[in-house]
Amino acid sequence: MSKKIVTIIDVKNYVGQEVTIGAWVANKSGKGKIAFLQLRDGSAFFQGVAFKPNFIEKFGEEEGLAKFDTIKKLSQETSVYVTGIVKEDERSKFGYELDITDIEIIGESNDYPITPKEHGTDFLMDNRHLWLRSRKQVAMMQIRNAIIYATYEFFDKNGFMKFDSPILSGNAAEDSTELFETDYFGTPAYLSQSGQLYLEAGAMALGRVFDFGPVFRAEKSKTRRHLTEFWMMDAEYSYLTHDESLDLQEAYVKALIQGVLDRAPQALETLERDVELLKRYVAVPFKRVSYDEAIDLLQAHENDEDADYEHLEHGDDFGSPHETWISNHFGVPTFVVNYPAAIKAFYMKP
Repeated sequence: MSKKIVTIIDVKNYVGQEVTIGAWVANKSGKGKIAFLQLRDGSAFFQGVAFKPNFIEKFGEEEGLAKFDTIKKLSQETSVYVTGIVKEDERSKFGYELDITDIEIIGESNDYPITPKEHGTDFLMDNRHLWLRSRKQVAMMQIRNAIIYATYEFFDKNGFMKFDSPILSGNAAEDSTELFETDYFGTPAYLSQSGQLYLEAGAMALGRVFDFGPVFRAEKSKTRRHLTEFWMMDAEYSYLTHDESLDLQEAYVKALIQGVLDRAPQALETLERDVELLKRYVAVPFKRVSYDEAIDLLQAHENDEDADYEHLEHGDDFGSPHETWISNHFGVPTFVVNYPAAIKAFYMKP
């Protein structure tokens, strides 16, 4: 067996060459003299094809038939070394496939509970450690990884220092009713809601700091905007104007989008995301409107067919439907500035 072991994502560099891939069998199919293996190794998914006559020709009838029979009987999630010739395949979304020439079983998988059929969310969550291996779950992890990488890269290039705020804190950064409380050797402590207060202290010492890590909110609502645990980026920058802050925020969002487009294009395809829209967000300047302009715009269009939001008067704060409509109206992410001071926290720029 060839010792040239490569990852699936790198097979494009070995077209026409024989390589060995360490992978798991995500699925299999075939009939008669041909077998298809869907292989995954964490970097990507792609197909391996085995032809019975090729195995007989290479290994002789007895050994060749035995190896081909082994391939046809592989169970889902069996771990294997697969050797083969890398070929371009225009029919495949991945663009390549493997003409299998040999196989070695590393570890068999028996009674794998998540079969190719449809499963309910409760069942999949009970088997979360296995569900993580599926195409869409892998794609989400790849996008998450690209976002983390792009975050560190962006702030490093812009002169920021990574500043780690504690997860256990004696302070409440936000609404105290949303705290997870625990006992810290006889003293009440809380899971952090935000590293903001620590970053403000850090900025006084280091000038530009950012934090990117887990925060916790005892939210009882089940929406995309209400999570008990999530990762949040906070940044503090000494000595910059409000417009410079907006410029930095816009540049960061664009860096995140470009980072995902560059590092996880197949993940976006797996999740059926509109990459042309993402490319537009990178290419086109974000819109900036004043609070008064936004209120006037909402009032002018509140009877439109797509205006699924409540009437607002000057002095009212926006809800999610208002924010969504404004962004959709301009076709790009939109900054609303110059809010009335009365409806924002004391530390926000009015």
